[in-house]
Amino acid sequence: MSQVLEQSIEINATATSVERCFTDLGLMHRWLNPVLRCEPVGETWSTEIGSKSRFLIQIPLMQPTLNSLIVERQPGLVVWEFQGFFQGRDRWECQPTPQGTLLLNRFEFEIPNPIVSWGFNTFAAKWTKEDMQAQLRRLKRVAEEVQINP
Repeated sequence: MSQVLEQSIEINATATSVERCFTDLGLMHRWLNPVLRCEPVGETWSTEIGSKSRFLIQIPLMQPTLNSLIVERQPGLVVWEFQGFFQGRDRWECQPTPQGTLLLNRFEFEIPNPIVSWGFNTFAAKWTKEDMQAQLRRLKRVAEEVQINP
């Protein structure tokens, strides 16, 4: 059964500045949860359709990995498709507003392993939603800084 976690935040920066925060790997690592690391599969980082990356969760004794593929890309929009202990899509969309940008993040996923699914729903779902909100707040700070100091 598919689950959806959806968050949004108003950012006082242009859609271009906000988009850079999730297409520039250096900027991305400034707002991602510190236990989450993203790296390209291959030599170069890209958010063009067909580009691959991996997200590593750096926890003691294991490093669960989500392999991702860019499946949709337009100005202001990137959609990662994940395979791993989660299967689904993570959509990042910038919508220009008179004050700046509304950033929408929609994580739609399934956890095929019933034991992992139970563990996630029992112990991690609430934390994951809160962490998504915290990441958006950190991304907002980075985007507004990038807007001021391009």
